[in-house]
Amino acid sequence: MSIYDLAATIEARMGADPDSSWTAKLLSKGPEKCAEKFGEEAIEAIIEAVKGDKPALIGEAADVLYHLLVMCAAHGIELSDIEAELARRQGVSGIDEKAAR
Repeated sequence: MSIYDLAATIEARMGADPDSSWTAKLLSKGPEKCAEKFGEEAIEAIIEAVKGDKPALIGEAADVLYHLLVMCAAHGIELSDIEAELARRQGVSGIDEKAAR
């Protein structure tokens, strides 16, 4: 599954029955709960990175990407919006970009 497939699946589940879809259930709890779940998954990924457990980190990284997209969807942000921002930053030094904020 590509990140595009994942984003499309999340979008398709936005109006689904929360009893039949984990994504719909998360979204029905509101943007704050989606952000909380993203934070939990990010912490779990950090723990696995520090432990050096590559297979566990891969699993947690997948969870982080999923929950990031769900959190963004809860705020009406699509993958294409994120891609546009990345394109805007392309070719700009990370140091320069950060200093411009």
